[in-house]
Amino acid sequence: MPTLPLITLILCILWAQAPTELNGTASDMDILEKELQQGCGSAHRARERLSQVEENLADGEKHNFTGSMIETYVFKFVTEHFRGLNLSSRMDMKLGGGGRLRHAMNFPAELVEGVRARGVEQKLVCIYIHSPCIFQDAHNSSVLNNAVLGAFLQSEHVAGLSRPVEIQFWHDTVLDASNATCVFWKPGAGAGSTGSWHREGCKTTHREGTVICHCDHLTYFAVLLLPAGALSRAQLASLTHISTIGCSLSAAATLCTLLLCCFSRQRLRDNTTRIHMHLLAALLLLNCSFLLSTPLAASAEGLCRFTAALLHASLLCALAWMAAEAFHLLLLLVKVYNVYIQHYLLKLCLFAWGLPTLAVAAVFVFKRDTYGYHVISTSEGYKNATMCWLTSLPAHYATVCYAGLILLFNMLVLGRVVTILRRIRRQKGQARKDWATVLGLTCLLGTTWGLVFFSFGVFLVPQLYLFTILNSLQGLFVCLWYVTVHRRSKPGSVSNTSG
Repeated sequence: MPTLPLITLILCILWAQAPTELNGTASDMDILEKELQQGCGSAHRARERLSQVEENLADGEKHNFTGSMIETYVFKFVTEHFRGLNLSSRMDMKLGGGGRLRHAMNFPAELVEGVRARGVEQKLVCIYIHSPCIFQDAHNSSVLNNAVLGAFLQSEHVAGLSRPVEIQFWHDTVLDASNATCVFWKPGAGAGSTGSWHREGCKTTHREGTVICHCDHLTYFAVLLLPAGALSRAQLASLTHISTIGCSLSAAATLCTLLLCCFSRQRLRDNTTRIHMHLLAALLLLNCSFLLSTPLAASAEGLCRFTAALLHASLLCALAWMAAEAFHLLLLLVKVYNVYIQHYLLKLCLFAWGLPTLAVAAVFVFKRDTYGYHVISTSEGYKNATMCWLTSLPAHYATVCYAGLILLFNMLVLGRVVTILRRIRRQKGQARKDWATVLGLTCLLGTTWGLVFFSFGVFLVPQLYLFTILNSLQGLFVCLWYVTVHRRSKPGSVSNTSG
């Protein structure tokens, strides 16, 4: 007799479990809907709730849900009988003119081509989310209409489809096709990482009012709105190769030139040649620290910060020596009377080596987090390139202002020198050598850095290529100019500024 109540109790529990599971899914959906309506403050809880909803939809009974922020569909089918599926969202997106937009997903018959279990029932889960919170990456990326469409099979990971899934995103905005790209969500590996958007396996096509994504796998998809002028993955790779090759050639050329001058000491008697050698040394340091900044980004944080500080200091010193070249050129060609500056070269060294090094050392000691890992984002796949560089916007702007002042001074000196040379050429007709000297000391040693101020709009990509080619090869250009022009000058000529 005591067995009967026990059996009755077990049957009652089993009877109650099925509706409870369904009610649990509905309850999770309602809670998730409310959390999404509350905004991004509850994004972490919403992500956890979405994971629970995915599990319930995959393992539980068929359950469809339509809300203002989230919509779910569950489809059951046998693998051999699946011939494809077209699905449109019931979730309406109101337009300013009173119309409505809907999204759609088209699943081809090849969706089950990689499914191992045949002859058994499969379950396709589709989730539409209209919220920017759950899938927000570290870059605060903007998603078209905050619309995210997701799909997955119950027990299979679908990837590498021969015929891709087609996802259609309708919109009522004017889009630049180059700045709106289809992406998928890749969850973060760590516990505290949210995830990021990537593009691998997805192709983007545009029609009027529609962005169509063709992706060879199942996950969550969206249309990422990229900032104007964002570089593609191929462009970043080509710029990286150009800068690496150019800096390597410049480093080798400057090192050879420095060694050549060290073994021929008679050439270092005048301040002009000494200033050239200091500039070449600064460029050598700049090229070497730049070449080390990318591989050392994978090392310890302390080493990366030191490399970033070294790169920053070498850049400031190189720019300062460009200013020293312009100042020296000003004294040689513009001033019509003799100028005597006591300890002239020592003062230039204090200005070009001492002040930048002191400034960087102070920042490194008192505000070390100014230097570290710098991430370069691209438009394709949101692939990121990392190097050791500045991480502080104020420090970046201060560096740009510093470079701008030096380049402005160099341009003014160049303009003045060109005016004088034109007058001399009209009088004597023999200013060709001086003209080459001016181009070597000002155009090749400074003015090409001014291209950095044209990095906007349609000028961005051409400017980046010109800037990378000219400035990465700057050391090589200076060495070639030194060999072809400066070494022909008379060794006995002494600067009128020595002291």
